[in-house]
Amino acid sequence: MVHTGLIFRQIDYFCTSHLTGVAQLVEHRSPKPSVGRSSRSSRASRIIAAFFVPDPKGLCSYVPKVSHVLFFWLLTALNTLKYPFLCNKNGMKAELFIPCFIDQLYPDTAVNVFRILKRAGVEVTYNPEQTCCGQPAFNSGFTQEASSLAYKFIDDFHGAKTIVTPSASCAAYIRQYYAGLLKEDPTRLQTFETLKPGIFELSDFLVNVLKVKSFDAEFPHRVTYHDSCSALRHYGIKEEPRILLREVQGLELIEMKDTEVCCGFGGTFSAKFKHISTAMTAKKVENAIGAGVRYIVSSEASCLMNMESYIRKQKLPIQTIHLADVIGCFRDQ
Repeated sequence: MVHTGLIFRQIDYFCTSHLTGVAQLVEHRSPKPSVGRSSRSSRASRIIAAFFVPDPKGLCSYVPKVSHVLFFWLLTALNTLKYPFLCNKNGMKAELFIPCFIDQLYPDTAVNVFRILKRAGVEVTYNPEQTCCGQPAFNSGFTQEASSLAYKFIDDFHGAKTIVTPSASCAAYIRQYYAGLLKEDPTRLQTFETLKPGIFELSDFLVNVLKVKSFDAEFPHRVTYHDSCSALRHYGIKEEPRILLREVQGLELIEMKDTEVCCGFGGTFSAKFKHISTAMTAKKVENAIGAGVRYIVSSEASCLMNMESYIRKQKLPIQTIHLADVIGCFRDQ
């Protein structure tokens, strides 16, 4: 059973110890019943919005069925009261796109992305109708299903000026392959060409668009950064995440050996070529441990999931964490 809830005693921290599954905090709808639903769709269909923060004593109370509209309205209002100088200080507006892996496995990361954008002065809009961008289907050769999801993405984000996602993989896929998937629909293709320049991965958006590098965050640990294949080679980011990490107080960034080498995930590659994938993952984690760090940081949740599963199985003394979860450790909260 997935528990969701709301506590009004604190504002900006979020309790995830009792939560699994949904990050978008609302039921997902697909363009058709067989498309865009994960293996946890039956779970997600029972979940409506949730707003949650930790009790100082480590306990959580729950008030079920808080609408997603109330969730984001309340968070925005309370942030305005607490940080009036941070609220839309630059006039920037952005739509938030949450990828599948974060939605289903790392919901706290989605919330931290929202908090980071708000602190950067961005007016964030979230469309609860959004679902998968279609990349898994496309990579597996299911172009018809991928096209259906591309159509839905365009409809969901029609009119958006800026779209921010904590996944370079999804952003790169949308940028590079949607034109081909939408070629049979000239109207949607035109809409995509309008949207395309405004689709950004989180660190790229923060560093290169907003020109914001420091969030007064604190994370007193030694970490290394893993460059995901899609982020490095398809999207084209390398320094942006590192720039953000170097501004985090107490954090020591150490480069591991072969940081640009694949972690072994590769989407369906890890399922089709299990033994090769596992060997690649073992080498990546071994390099991170050899660097003497406590955390492997990445901007790609799928890579983190892959390495985390190996680390847990082998009971190794290292952890994985998303870039947004590090930056979201604000010192004043």
